[in-house]
Amino acid sequence: MSTAASDPNDLLPPDEPVHLLDPDGTYHADPDHPLDLDDGQLRELYRMMVVTRKVDREAINLQRQGQLGVYASCMGQEAAQIGSAYALAADDWIFPSYRELGAALVREVDAAGFLHLYRGTWLSDHDPYAHNFGLMSIPIGTQALHAAGFAMGAAFDDNPIVTMTYFGDGGTSEGDPHEAMTFAGVFKAPVIFFVQNNQYAISVPLERQTAAPSLAHKAIGYGIPGFRVDGNDVLATYAVTRRAVERARQGHGPAFIEAMTYRMEAHTTSDDPTRYRTQEELDEAAKTDPIARMRNYLTARDLYDQDLEDGIEEQAKATATAVRAGIYDAEHGDPLELFEHVYDDPTGHFDHQREQLQAELAGAVDGEDL
Repeated sequence: MSTAASDPNDLLPPDEPVHLLDPDGTYHADPDHPLDLDDGQLRELYRMMVVTRKVDREAINLQRQGQLGVYASCMGQEAAQIGSAYALAADDWIFPSYRELGAALVREVDAAGFLHLYRGTWLSDHDPYAHNFGLMSIPIGTQALHAAGFAMGAAFDDNPIVTMTYFGDGGTSEGDPHEAMTFAGVFKAPVIFFVQNNQYAISVPLERQTAAPSLAHKAIGYGIPGFRVDGNDVLATYAVTRRAVERARQGHGPAFIEAMTYRMEAHTTSDDPTRYRTQEELDEAAKTDPIARMRNYLTARDLYDQDLEDGIEEQAKATATAVRAGIYDAEHGDPLELFEHVYDDPTGHFDHQREQLQAELAGAVDGEDL
């Protein structure tokens, strides 16, 4: 029995991304994407974006001081991450890539623990089951398979959760997301594929990633709907994601969301973006800053004042200070821990690799000094 849509056009994304907030804070109601957020929740979205940016800047500073090996900034992408993560229920799961600091903070993952990956002290120092937030994934796109598989397993167990996975525009050129979306579409897995289109895959611009009208147009090939949203608009991102999540929870299967945003910082701290983009381009992108946009909206609603800003700034500074305290000169663990969380029943080859590392750490390989 075919599971294809009765009208394939229903799977196509809109010509223009869904947009609710102008840069000056003007709100445009959309009957297809209503909001159910009270005043406190609106302030909370703003607070989380400000805290995320503060921690993000602290992480860059720590890397410049030699405390992190590398760091992938999410500056400019706060609305895409926080608006989408906020649309999930507490029991839903997130499978991130390596840039989702904002989504991690929505899930109350300790910020210092999040950054241990970049120091090399531990692979994401948090309990995934305590936050329903998977370990960060450095390989491009592999987390899409994890999210699809977890969602399929939950459906088999009649567990009404939804999973969401994040990857970038460059990830859509990899094979793993393709396989994940194929399986999810066939089995109607309750998973949201959330693509942060920040315009660059390291230095490769979007036009070198696809010839499709948009990334969201790829969804029709998997038999799933494609959505496009202004990823610098936290309210639109929330509303579009919530619609996709509710659809998946009702048994209608996966969705593909393309959030149009912009990477304000370098790909990572080892990248030099001046080699492939201009200052004029960066200045133009800064005009759609998601934090300024939400602050303008709150001001227009009389929900923003200096007391609110001072309180958020105080919390942001405290969080950044705690991050520095947790990361600075943090001790590295035993390298042999690498072997403790791979196999329940290790193979002989695996044991040999461990013995080889033990010998190297002891300063000898095959009886010779290093």
